[in-house]
Amino acid sequence: MRNYFNDLPKTALGASYWIFAVYLVLPLALMTAMSFKDANFIAFPIGNWTLSWYGKVVQDKQFLEASLYSLGIALATTVSATIIGVWIALLVSAENIWGKAVIFALACLPAVVPGLINAISMRIFIRAVDIPTGTFAIILAHAVHAVPFVVIMVLTRLRSMPANLVDAARDLGADPFIAFLRVTIPYLMPALFGGMIFCVLTSIDDFVRTFFLGGYQPTLPMLIFAKVQGGMSPEINAMATIVLVVTTAIGLYAEHFTRRSRS
Repeated sequence: MRNYFNDLPKTALGASYWIFAVYLVLPLALMTAMSFKDANFIAFPIGNWTLSWYGKVVQDKQFLEASLYSLGIALATTVSATIIGVWIALLVSAENIWGKAVIFALACLPAVVPGLINAISMRIFIRAVDIPTGTFAIILAHAVHAVPFVVIMVLTRLRSMPANLVDAARDLGADPFIAFLRVTIPYLMPALFGGMIFCVLTSIDDFVRTFFLGGYQPTLPMLIFAKVQGGMSPEINAMATIVLVVTTAIGLYAEHFTRRSRS
């Protein structure tokens, strides 16, 4: 009896984990299953299974254009957020910098501000500085949102970096810039790669900021949202499933690369 009560918290924790996992995975599994239904509406039971909806998606010009547009925005966002995030992380990790806590708090502020508030404030900002809505405004908003995550990942890695690595490079004749390129950057690569993948995924998935700052050309979330307004169909499920599979594969590869780099 005593062993039973001792194991009860562990059993409850395990049960809670599986309930939460089912809660997360079940809607995605249902969405994926509906993308194979041989009918024009979404409902159970699934009589016949088909891949025709995926064929329509890959031949959909709007889907292909939106995918390339979202990917271009994500890449530009990643480059911008990574450069700014690394610079802030190096600034915060320096010893003789005044107000490091304030700099770190301001850099991480976009991560804790609700997305809707962030989008509205960015819309007000671009109007104040006379920046038109569209690609540049979207990249700016996505980069502001992604910078805190790059800062946290890089700063965590920097704090585990032995100080004598850079000192050894300087003793061997390397100037600060060469030491940064050949010592600091290679050591930070797992954190940089993880942060860059995170930037790509969050940018592709970002709907709220794109909705407030976008122009006439839709991104993937905007395209799916527009199609949903006309009614749900298995074609929309197929689009969402393709995006889910691609982003999951990218995330899993990033996790594998990070683990391998740290070992």
